[in-house]
Amino acid sequence: MAKSLPTRADLVDYNYAVAGHDGTLCDVDGELFIKPCTPAEIAFYEASVAAHPDFAEFMPTFLGTLTLDEQQNASIEEQGAALIAAHTNGVIQENETLPIAKHTVPEVVVPVKTGKRIATNQAIVLENAAHGYVKPNILDVKLGVRLWADDAPKEKQIRFDKVTEETTHKDLGFRIAGMRVWQGNSAAANKDIDEEGYKVYDKNYGRFSLNKENVHEAFRDFIFTESAGIDEELGRLVCQAFLADLERIQEVMEKQESQMFSASLLFVFEGDGVALRAAMEEASKSPATLLNEDDPNSEVDDEDEEEDTGPKIYSVKIIDFAHAQWTPGMGPDENSLKGVRSVMKILRDLAKV
Repeated sequence: MAKSLPTRADLVDYNYAVAGHDGTLCDVDGELFIKPCTPAEIAFYEASVAAHPDFAEFMPTFLGTLTLDEQQNASIEEQGAALIAAHTNGVIQENETLPIAKHTVPEVVVPVKTGKRIATNQAIVLENAAHGYVKPNILDVKLGVRLWADDAPKEKQIRFDKVTEETTHKDLGFRIAGMRVWQGNSAAANKDIDEEGYKVYDKNYGRFSLNKENVHEAFRDFIFTESAGIDEELGRLVCQAFLADLERIQEVMEKQESQMFSASLLFVFEGDGVALRAAMEEASKSPATLLNEDDPNSEVDDEDEEEDTGPKIYSVKIIDFAHAQWTPGMGPDENSLKGVRSVMKILRDLAKV
């Protein structure tokens, strides 16, 4: 399946900001997400899907690449998002060598307006993880104790080591990089809540407000929101769903040999309690019940069945591969795994009755 590249006028800034770099864009429908990236990140996507399919299952859905106009290196927004398709016909094609898992929920990278732009003329095109939800709640968890790659300048090493020393990276191997949580229909916009009813926690929240003693409260605030209709029962179910995926991610990472520095776990789930409960109830039905409930003898072709995936509930993805590589012979990525295990422990505690 191919999706035509939006025209210049149809590309807009991606505004659901909680973490990441400036310069990210999306199409007018919100289905595509376009972010500046380095050749190394593109190479990691390609190598992962080609040779590490178990890991690729938990990566964002990769749709292709774009070449940015050279002038955009200074400011993507100021240059009007002038994108030139890497394919001469102006159509983004799914890379034929990169089969995409049917049920993956792709990446949403959530940039802050004060973030830095990447000096690159390349962009990666992904599907937007927040698309398809009524009110998507988003959490970015940056992994690792060490945050810098081997080729990082000394100044960057010192700066990142200071971040580790002063945050939960040191003891837990992760940091809350940002999150966005819907507060319900009755939430009034103020300095803490935006016009759509979301409370946004920026990168400073994880840097200066959280420590190893209280970081579990951030996960509780992300998942359990009574004002949005997410009570203890629903919240525990969300925790259990996240845990199931994290257990699989842990298993896969323990069997792979890679190094990822400053990669993240991206959590997305339906933040509207009414919509979340309805989606869970629909998902609990058997496929036979979901398809042609009134006519058990009717036939549905494979294409129709594949498209009828039902409302979104949640997803967990590993994202941000600018400093990632496969490293045969060097063993699992224990630096990132420490953070995965720490998050799992917190979610297990929150999932308890």
